[in-house]
Amino acid sequence: MRKLNTIELFAGAGGLLDGFKKTQKYNLVAAVEWLKPQVRTLRNRLKSKYNMGSLADEIVLNFDIQRSDELFHGWDDVEYEPSSGLDQLVGKKKIDIICGGPPCQAYSIAGRVRDKDGMKNDYRNFLFEAYIRVVKQYNPKIIVFENVEGILSAIPTGEKITDLIRSAFSQIGYEIIDDLRTYALLDLSDFGVPQVRRRVIIVGIRKDKPIDYQKILVRFYNEILEKYKVSKKLTVKDAIGDLPAIYPLKVPTKRIAYDNSNNINGHNSRYHSLRDQEIFNLLALDIEQNTNKFDSSDKLIQLYQEKTGKKTNVHKYHVLRWDKPSNTIPAHLKKDGLRHIHPDPLQKRSITVREAARLQTFDDDYEFNESQVANYEMIGNAVPPLFAEKLALGIFELYKIIQNEEQKPKATGD
Repeated sequence: MRKLNTIELFAGAGGLLDGFKKTQKYNLVAAVEWLKPQVRTLRNRLKSKYNMGSLADEIVLNFDIQRSDELFHGWDDVEYEPSSGLDQLVGKKKIDIICGGPPCQAYSIAGRVRDKDGMKNDYRNFLFEAYIRVVKQYNPKIIVFENVEGILSAIPTGEKITDLIRSAFSQIGYEIIDDLRTYALLDLSDFGVPQVRRRVIIVGIRKDKPIDYQKILVRFYNEILEKYKVSKKLTVKDAIGDLPAIYPLKVPTKRIAYDNSNNINGHNSRYHSLRDQEIFNLLALDIEQNTNKFDSSDKLIQLYQEKTGKKTNVHKYHVLRWDKPSNTIPAHLKKDGLRHIHPDPLQKRSITVREAARLQTFDDDYEFNESQVANYEMIGNAVPPLFAEKLALGIFELYKIIQNEEQKPKATGD
C-alpha cells in the first residue's frame, strides 16, 4: 500500500509527528504550529533526523490555526513568516489522515482547579472548531484527536465538550467511538512509556458507506491497539538511570547551583536554592531509607509551610521512584520542577530537560535548543514518540481494514 498523506495540527515540537515518521508509512504534507520555539525545534528535527533540508521550512507552517481562511490561502504579516498556505502545499494530493490535539490546559483538571473560573472563559476550549474547519477543507479518511483525560469532564458552556466535538464531527460526516471513557482513555505506560500518562485518543472515520463504523472502531481500540501494549511497564531507572549524575556545587553562585559540565543536550539542572536542595535531599532519603516520614499529602503540605513560611492547600513535592513509572510529565514542569524531584538524594534537584525528554520517550538525538522554560513546556505538551509510533502503525492497519470493509459487495436479501 502507498504511503498515507498526513497533515498535523497543533504540531508542537513534533512528538506525534516523529512517531508517524518513524514508521515510514506516512508522507507529511504539512504541519501547523503557532509557537516559534516549537516550530524551530520541529524543523530542526526534520532536517537533522529525516534529511528534509529546506522542505522542512516550507511544510512546517508557523501560523495561528484560528485564522482559517489565511491558513488555507496564504498570509503575509509581521507576526508570522509569509506563506502561500495549506491549499498550495496540498495541491492535488489526497489527504488521508489529519491528526493533532489542541492545547490541553483548558481541559486539564489541574488547570481548572488553578483557574478561578474553572477555565470556562479560556479561548482554548474551542480550538477544536479550527481543527474541524481544516478537516472539512481536506476531507481525510481518518482523523486522530489527542487530549488530556480532563476533556471527558470539561463543560465550558453547560454542555460537555466531548458532546460538542462529537456533534461537530458528525455534521461533517465522521463517526467516533460512542463510549470515549471506556475505549479512548488510555494510560500510555501500558504502551512502554515510562510514566503514568492518561490521554484520550479520539479516532474518527469518514462515513462513505452504509456499514457499521462503530464495530470497526471497537476493533481498533480492543484488538489493534491492544497488540502494542507491553507486558512489563518501564520505570524511571529504565529511562534515565544511565544519564550522568549532576551534583550541587560546593560553592554555588547566584545563578549556577550545579555542576552542569556534561555535554549531553538538555542535561543541565535548573537553579535550586540551598533551602530547596535540603528539602529534595530530605524527601529522597525518606523514600530510599523507607522511613515514610512524608508519605501523605498532609505531611508534605506541613513540610512546605514549615520550610517556606507560605500557605498552600495542595502538596508541592513529588519524588520520582526508581522502580516505578514517573508521574505525568506536564507543561507545568517549566515552572519549578517541585513535583519531579530526582530520586537520588545526593543530586538534590529536579529533573533536567533531557530527563523529561527521556521520560517522554524522545530520542537522545532529538535536540531541544530553546530556553529552558520553552523546552520543558514543549516536552510536557508532546505526545510521547514511542506511543505515537505504535498509534501510527495501528492507524495504518485501521486504514486497510476500512478499505476492505467498504469494498465488500453489499449483502442482498433472499
